[in-house]
Amino acid sequence: MTTPAAHDPGAPDPGAHDPGAHDPGAHDPGAHDPGASTDNRLVVAISSRALFDLGDSHALFERDGLDAYRRFQIEHEDQLLKPGVAFPLVQKLLGLNKLAGDKPPVEVILLSRNSGDTGLRIFNAIQHYGLEISRAAFTSGAPTSDYIAPFKADLFLSANAEDVGRALAAGVAAATILPSTAPPRASEQLRIAFDGDAVIFGDEGERVSREEGLEAFHRRETEQAGEPLSVGPFRGFLTALHRLQTAFPAEDSPIRTALVTARSAPAHKRVILTLRRWGVRIDEALFLGGRDKGPFLDAFGADIFFDDSPANVESARKHVATGHVPHGVSNR
Repeated sequence: MTTPAAHDPGAPDPGAHDPGAHDPGAHDPGAHDPGASTDNRLVVAISSRALFDLGDSHALFERDGLDAYRRFQIEHEDQLLKPGVAFPLVQKLLGLNKLAGDKPPVEVILLSRNSGDTGLRIFNAIQHYGLEISRAAFTSGAPTSDYIAPFKADLFLSANAEDVGRALAAGVAAATILPSTAPPRASEQLRIAFDGDAVIFGDEGERVSREEGLEAFHRRETEQAGEPLSVGPFRGFLTALHRLQTAFPAEDSPIRTALVTARSAPAHKRVILTLRRWGVRIDEALFLGGRDKGPFLDAFGADIFFDDSPANVESARKHVATGHVPHGVSNR
């Protein structure tokens, strides 16, 4: 199954990238993460096409080229862009700053393949919607991922699969935002859901399951239940999110997290013990044993869900905003 992926307007796709060539699970972001924020803020970098609905102008770019796209954006500079798939998530993230003290705990950075010229329409929309986004990089078609580390981002969200692959290869949590018709959530609470293997954890379990079967997987997980799972690409972001959660009362937190995994007993024990060892809080843990994740994500009310499996994200995006994490054996 092919996962929808396209690049941000501004230039043709410079080429394919195989994120499977690098395993972010090989290092521990808790020890050193090249993209981690150093001032305890949660920093999220997002592309313009994930934040706003640029579908029509992007289609024009692909059909008629860069010059036509540039003319269109300048001619429609004062025409308001509609919110994109990740817009409600960004609103809730920035809304956390209103609940904090003098030091805002969240910053959102805009990374766009637009030029500064065509990007003016995007900043007009940011201003209209009252989004507190002041920092940005417009690359005129070049990859935006080179600026993730200087901005010290904990998470990168983009509609461009190549930029996402580059970010993952650099050890930063990243996901390709997929088109979704899921309605925004009415709750003011920020709710984020994660898959386990190849997202929060490494993909060794998935490799065993694929190569040796489910019985071998359960046997291995039972035998190694006391050994922590390896680190996946979203460990650093989960840690940063947990750090942000601890700034609010647990009984009245504006953030709620969930682990939504295909694992089931007895493979659940190793997950729980690993999170306990990491000192990371997960509010809800759903061990589904292979059940379709979409209805459960809908019941949880996720503002976004991260999963590595193309099949899972295709199902999930019918119910909630979804980010595909192109990492691990499922994407090779």
